[in-house]
Amino acid sequence: MIMRRVVLGTFLALFVIGFGIVSFGTVTAPSTAAPTGSYVEIRSCDVYTGPCFSNGEMNLCGKEAIMSWSIREGAVDGVKLDGLNVIAVVQAKNTLGDVNKFPEPAHSVVIVDEAANSQQRAALLKFAQQKAGAVLGETVRVDSAPIVNEACPMCTNNGCTKLHAGDLVQIETRCLNGKDCVCGNEELYYPPLTGVADARPAYTTNAVFHGQGLNTQFNEAGRRSAYLASF
Repeated sequence: MIMRRVVLGTFLALFVIGFGIVSFGTVTAPSTAAPTGSYVEIRSCDVYTGPCFSNGEMNLCGKEAIMSWSIREGAVDGVKLDGLNVIAVVQAKNTLGDVNKFPEPAHSVVIVDEAANSQQRAALLKFAQQKAGAVLGETVRVDSAPIVNEACPMCTNNGCTKLHAGDLVQIETRCLNGKDCVCGNEELYYPPLTGVADARPAYTTNAVFHGQGLNTQFNEAGRRSAYLASF
């Protein structure tokens, strides 16, 4: 009887130990949730404007854009991108957003967050290309820089932000107000260049691209040319 108890006790102990090993050895599946976060877009033409202005500027302005994604959480191909940023700077042949000529032939430079590791940088590039699609055209250069996106905590309309990517990109926006209406027929003439939620127009007080790879370095300010949104 004693021998049976010893054998049974040993069997149970081994079972518990074995179960514990199996439990502790369980591998957690990688994150597959799509990235979510905040989005900033700057154009080299007014997006909140009247048809008379947009028609007069067609194919003369609006050939450039800066698109920025600040990822709150999510992953691409199992690579977590929480807290990272990616920016795409685009130069097209004609005005971006002309629905009759989409997509425009374009070139782009992508700036990935300097805080990302090599896997994350590749995932950030893939994410930007997936989100922006044909808008980016041919990506001719990929840079890295420290990227900081600071929304104004005092802004009640969520239209004020500051975004910096080293010395390559600087963006500042403020909320639109009544003084920004010029003709009285303004509307959201050009929609955002990528799929977003809760898009709201804003006034661009500064938008600079000083990077390499495109045929231009530009400084766009004093326009109703920004969108702030979520994705």
